[in-house]
Amino acid sequence: MTFARLSRLAQTAVDAARRRLPAEVRAVADGVPVCFEPFPNDAILAEGWEPDILGLFVGHEHGGELGDQQPLPPQILLFLENIWDFAEEDEEIFREEVRLTYLHELGHYLGWDEEEVARRGLE
Repeated sequence: MTFARLSRLAQTAVDAARRRLPAEVRAVADGVPVCFEPFPNDAILAEGWEPDILGLFVGHEHGGELGDQQPLPPQILLFLENIWDFAEEDEEIFREEVRLTYLHELGHYLGWDEEEVARRGLE
């Protein structure tokens, strides 16, 4: 599966997930870009993340500001080759895992910790 094809499948899954969000959450979600990468880069790995991580939220949380601790604007990174491997090369499982990973990282953007993300069924 090419990265371009994975990106198209992922974009479709993210768009569908956004459409299903409550209006107030959708408005916030529309303001945070989703970036597709094949794998985490060296800088992410140097921070201690596992090479098989599926997604990551970087930047300041919703309502926060750029600063020394979080100099990047908010964005959700989805690592499509890792998700494809996790899905064992099954398109349906891939789309579902993209949806779940996107919602999980969106939860972090909204300021929810792991417990709140799990409580809301986004794990």
